[in-house]
Amino acid sequence: MGGGFLNKLFGGTDRPVGYEEARQLAGHADPRVRAELAGRSDIRPEILYFLAEDSAADVRRQVANNPDSPPQADLLLAGDSDDGVRSGLAAKIARFAPGLTAHEQDRLRRMTFEALEMLARVQIPKVRTILSEALKDVAHAPPEVIRRLARDVEIAVAAPVLQFSPVLGDDDLLAVIASSPIAGALAAISRRSVVNVAVADAIAASEDVEAIAVLLTNPSAQIREETLDRLADRAVDIESWHLPLVHRPVLPARTAQKLARFVAASLLEGLAARNDLDPAATKAVAAVVRKRIDELAADAPTRATARRDSDESAAVARAQKLHAAGKLDETMIDTALSGGDHAFVVAALAVRAHLPLPLVQKVVKTQSAKGMVAVTWKAKLSAAAAVQLQSRLLRLSSSRLLSARGGNWPLTSDEMTWQLEFLAGE
Repeated sequence: MGGGFLNKLFGGTDRPVGYEEARQLAGHADPRVRAELAGRSDIRPEILYFLAEDSAADVRRQVANNPDSPPQADLLLAGDSDDGVRSGLAAKIARFAPGLTAHEQDRLRRMTFEALEMLARVQIPKVRTILSEALKDVAHAPPEVIRRLARDVEIAVAAPVLQFSPVLGDDDLLAVIASSPIAGALAAISRRSVVNVAVADAIAASEDVEAIAVLLTNPSAQIREETLDRLADRAVDIESWHLPLVHRPVLPARTAQKLARFVAASLLEGLAARNDLDPAATKAVAAVVRKRIDELAADAPTRATARRDSDESAAVARAQKLHAAGKLDETMIDTALSGGDHAFVVAALAVRAHLPLPLVQKVVKTQSAKGMVAVTWKAKLSAAAAVQLQSRLLRLSSSRLLSARGGNWPLTSDEMTWQLEFLAGE
């Protein structure tokens, strides 16, 4: 911290503050002077410890942020009531965390550990998150602190140590998995650089779909063949597992054959191209893949029909809802026509005209100009709308359009009625 108030106090000089002067300034009436003193790097530890109990939070924050404050002061400030003090202390200790060692005889070092343990219990998630991020890759971090952070109720706190901490062994990770952890905890474990067999088995046996997908995506995860086979059985209706299963570094032949029976067509080629299977297995997988491709090709028309039926039903339902609300007017139909939403336009005409959808679809398919004029008239739209529908929905050339005559319909009402009856009777 700069020497603003102290410079003024000492006549503008930025000289070191001696011990006696520091003692006097530590009791100064102005908290800004005490705060500036607390932030200096030339103050004796006992002065900083004294300032750690200052009544002004700004002073205590400066002590918490000061890298020269003694462990005794840090331990005291770990229990401070001010969030800013604790956050600053956590950030400071975090900066020096890589140098921590768990030497039980080192009293000062143990005070730092105690401060960490106190901060790990702080109710403010921000403080615990700072600790977790700082300690996540520290090999000599206090085990109890790391275990507490790993079981934190906030995933932002737990995830860093669960994913990265070398302090957590397999037993620690298995204990977390068995404890019904918070959402995201298993996924964090699944992202570890090394996931051993026992941990992989425990995650695979869970109901956490996201975590298992992450586990399958992790090439370093040691997943047994039997486990992969069981996951393939469960994966039929879990699409997020298909791609990572197909691309696992090692895939048992039996599992590959199972996958070939249900994964998407886009993944079949990847299965057939795997080079980690023996010749017999490769042949068996290729046979299943060929059969699936033939089945998919045969089913394509059926799927296309089902998709079209679904789209048509949705369009009719939307048109009916808008019509019931009095909003299915000519402007809305023209907007849909301009946007290329022809399925909705056809459905809207059918709903407004109280005609069967197949009848209107027949008019469009046969490009019947007279039929479209009749449908538009029946739907109580304008003669001008009939011209637009012939041009943009039926895609008729200008020479084939039945245009309005002075705003009137190009056909008589009897002719249009006959057209509708004729179309309905075909």
